[in-house]
Amino acid sequence: MVHNRSLVLLLAIAMAAFMGGSQGANILGLFPSLSPSHLIIQMSAAKVLAEKGHNVTVVTVLKPVVNHKNINVIQVPLTKEESQLMSDTIGKMSKNDNSNMAVSLIRMTGQMDFMFRKNAETLMDDRVRDLYLNRDNKFDLVLSGFFMNDFQLGFARKVNAPVIVVATMPPNQMLNPLIGNPLEISYAGSNDVEQGKGATFKQRLTSYITSYAFGIFTYLSEKRNRELYKMVFGDDPSMPEYSEMLRNTSMVFFANHAASEGPIRPNVPAAIEIGGIQVKDKPDPLPQNIADFLGNATDGAILLTLGSNVKGSHIKPDTVVKMFNVLSKLKQRVIWKWEDLEKTPGKSDNILYSKWLPQDDILAHPKIKLFINHAGKGGITEAQYHGKPMLSLPVFGDQPGNAEDMVRSGFGLTLSLLTLEEQPFQEAILEILSNPQYAQKVASFSSLYRDRPMTARESVVYWTEYVIRHHGAAHLQSPLVHMNFVAAHNIDIYVLFALVLVSSILLFKAVVKFIYRRFSSRSKKEKLH
Repeated sequence: MVHNRSLVLLLAIAMAAFMGGSQGANILGLFPSLSPSHLIIQMSAAKVLAEKGHNVTVVTVLKPVVNHKNINVIQVPLTKEESQLMSDTIGKMSKNDNSNMAVSLIRMTGQMDFMFRKNAETLMDDRVRDLYLNRDNKFDLVLSGFFMNDFQLGFARKVNAPVIVVATMPPNQMLNPLIGNPLEISYAGSNDVEQGKGATFKQRLTSYITSYAFGIFTYLSEKRNRELYKMVFGDDPSMPEYSEMLRNTSMVFFANHAASEGPIRPNVPAAIEIGGIQVKDKPDPLPQNIADFLGNATDGAILLTLGSNVKGSHIKPDTVVKMFNVLSKLKQRVIWKWEDLEKTPGKSDNILYSKWLPQDDILAHPKIKLFINHAGKGGITEAQYHGKPMLSLPVFGDQPGNAEDMVRSGFGLTLSLLTLEEQPFQEAILEILSNPQYAQKVASFSSLYRDRPMTARESVVYWTEYVIRHHGAAHLQSPLVHMNFVAAHNIDIYVLFALVLVSSILLFKAVVKFIYRRFSSRSKKEKLH
């Protein structure tokens, strides 16, 4: 009996060891973006995989807020000088009028040069290079965090692993070519096409103009990416040419949910939606001071944060004063993200300042009645998920467009941070708080946003393991990935049709001319006789 028990125990241990050793894949996450909000989404995807028992190694520049015990973080931090340069860059960008996203992106190309160069330098760090130089390191998959840094995809080739791009945005001109996703500019170029209606002439014209501006930005971005690709991987003659390297992308994880957010458009199978991946199934307990502050908010509360990039010092001082004057007079309590607690906008019993805020957890609190934000994609997603109306003060990038989409959906209002005045700011806040239609609209959307066959977390796990099981997903690639511009747009066929048409017209003209001459000459002969 003892012998049998020992044998059973040994078998159980062996099976457990076998299952444990075979379950976890080795996954590398390249997330060197200098945007904390991007890192939150990317690390949320990595955390889901770590929770499933996979061994995840992540390369970052910033210290992750989202983390897990099974994630090995290799941080290549900013120096003090680089941190100041980054802050100055964001400060300059926030002082421009960025209402036109495409134009602002072109202008920001030069301003963001430091961010892309830091991305490249991070991949060249000795600890990061050791990931492929050390033959003992084996990776089954690379997750590449997208921030207009396609050159980074070359790292997947260096570690001989398939790659999935993790994007913090919906399908667009920069990402679609990686998987051959159709652009469909005429009706999927924007979110302002009303449900049950086609795109109007004005909407289609605006989409095309924006698309061409985006095309200029994409061209400049590709030129920079080629230079950085050569800088990082140019010493390896076995590396493929840049455009050939891009064709090895297995999938793109898009942080959106088209069925609820729109626009409704065709997507290839390699386009996977993970919108809301950063939203927890169950919110974590709030820090005690915030929990107490909200617990005593008998008239409800407001959350104010302009994201992780824009700091209070980037906002014009007189604008800060105007914001404080309005917020301090409200009966609602206000939680305000503010970095310098030694120098706050002012003291008021109804305002709590904090350097960092667990945004998702606070938005899940029932006392929050309004979210004042910068219209970042992550923050808007969390507010939509939790059904909170918004007042957006967009700064740059995709934020003005996000704010317009939010207003069009009826979830709130938007104002310009650059030209903010007390009266419009106060009126907008009171309108959203007093008019139930905003809360009702976003609550209805929240139900739609959550209703999907697979949650964002389930989608990340399934499709990541799918790519690992099949050692890539070349079988899902659209033929567009392997076609040049001329072939992809049938330009050669149109040229052929044009040549045939012109040749036919010329031939017809020659035949008519010939017949005319024959009849004309015959007619002359008959007259002579």
